[in-house]
Amino acid sequence: MAGNRLFLKKSIASIQKEAAHSQLKRTLGPLNLMSLGIGAIIGAGIFVLTGQVASANAGPAIMLSFIVAGIACALAGLCYAELASTMPVSGSAYTYAYGTLGEVFAWIMGWLLVLEYGVAASTVAVGFSGYIVSFLKDFGVHFPAIMVAGSEAPMWATPLIQAVPTEAGGTVFALTGTLNVVAAVGIALVSLLLVVGVSESANVNNAIVVIKIIVLLTFIAVGVQYINPANWHPFIPEPTGQPGEFGAGGIFRGAAIIFFAYVGFEAVSTAAAEAKNPSKDVPIGILGALVICTLIYMAVAAVMTGVVPYKELASPAPIAVAIDRMGLEWANFPWPFVESGQMNAISLMIKVGAITGLASVMLVLCYGQTRIFYTMARDGLLPPVFAAIHPKFRTPWMGTILLGIVIAIAASFLPISLLGDLVSLGTAVAFSIVCLSVIYLRIKHPDLPRPFKVPGGIFTAVLGILACLFLAFQNFQPMIVHAMNDNPLPLMILGGYAAVGAVIYIAYGYWHSKLAKGIDITDDSQLEGAAEAFGKGVDDVKK
Repeated sequence: MAGNRLFLKKSIASIQKEAAHSQLKRTLGPLNLMSLGIGAIIGAGIFVLTGQVASANAGPAIMLSFIVAGIACALAGLCYAELASTMPVSGSAYTYAYGTLGEVFAWIMGWLLVLEYGVAASTVAVGFSGYIVSFLKDFGVHFPAIMVAGSEAPMWATPLIQAVPTEAGGTVFALTGTLNVVAAVGIALVSLLLVVGVSESANVNNAIVVIKIIVLLTFIAVGVQYINPANWHPFIPEPTGQPGEFGAGGIFRGAAIIFFAYVGFEAVSTAAAEAKNPSKDVPIGILGALVICTLIYMAVAAVMTGVVPYKELASPAPIAVAIDRMGLEWANFPWPFVESGQMNAISLMIKVGAITGLASVMLVLCYGQTRIFYTMARDGLLPPVFAAIHPKFRTPWMGTILLGIVIAIAASFLPISLLGDLVSLGTAVAFSIVCLSVIYLRIKHPDLPRPFKVPGGIFTAVLGILACLFLAFQNFQPMIVHAMNDNPLPLMILGGYAAVGAVIYIAYGYWHSKLAKGIDITDDSQLEGAAEAFGKGVDDVKK
């Protein structure tokens, strides 16, 4: 009986009924959703990870890494679009797993999404703090310097625990004596904005997206004039013999790392319950964001590697490195806050774009995390505090505040850089489960209305599973290698994280599951025709 209990499934009818009775406000149109996705995708990947992947893994062939990652995400994105049009509710992949594979898979998916959103938000917050420090320095505001393992680091903008590479290629950990307060404040402001309201957050995000797209298009337009084609040779550097360092292996390893930057499109599906017309708007938002961001990524990578030899891009601010290499003297203007007395307008513009870009990523990741917890709490798998809706703002305010505190603490204390592979690994596994859900529904419910259908059907979904698991393996393999040679911590964190999730489900979720108790989580159990409100907002249902 216990085995059957773990695989209890929500009926598709009940999920669609939840969509009709959602308390969340439907305010997001297709452009809002596309902007939401772009806001999450264009951030850490383009402002930080691009240079690191080019210098350590793929060289100029990072453009191919973006294609590989983009294809895997597109296959998963098509599956997301079909499921979101069929089940337009908050909860995204968690809800899809609950309706197809059962409660234990739903919990696993929800826990993977915590890794995907929460840890990723902390990671981005740390990158955000780095750009803030650089930006304030241009205005004469200097953070006190502290020494960490022989290198200077800014006080109040460095985590308490810092990962320090050793000469042998391993990693040790050092206590810095400070906290990354800048990152914590950034998360706090984002959480406050999310408490106030989704439409207000979406308006801020729309403005940020416009700013950073203008900044990146300016970088591309200016930089293309300074490209030296010789920097693209060899396009695929010879492999070093180490796994994932250049050659074909480097391209795939680069794609697996960059996969982290594509989390944003998944956040679009978490907003289905707040979309005006989710059946049409969510697929447009997902696929539109994917296409636009992949093209921008490739163009920026082409300019960066064309202007700067790829080995010199190992910087947390690779775009700034490329701007400096261009030597844009025509863009200089008097600036009394720096020693030279001059500032470069394009450089300043890039920093503003990076700060706003990373802020929008934090916004969308925190948004996605709170909506996943909201749905899990409504189902009884988490405490009800995460589903408490503010009477005025109509947002899950208590859950937003609590999660904001946890994410801020993680960004303040932890060496988040070590968890990048974990984020990408969790994301890839979650995407593969989504593709599996499409296959299940196609087989078990072939006649289910599908306003959007995956082209190629089951075949496309199978390709999505294979592509995502392949990239997941590219992240898991280095953990095994490090555990056997020098650093078991990443694998220990992965195992510990899985164990904590299992304990929470066994201690709370298993006993409080509303599905297992036969409790209808909607307000009105008398709705005739579970799909009556399919693809419509609450106001349409009342009419």
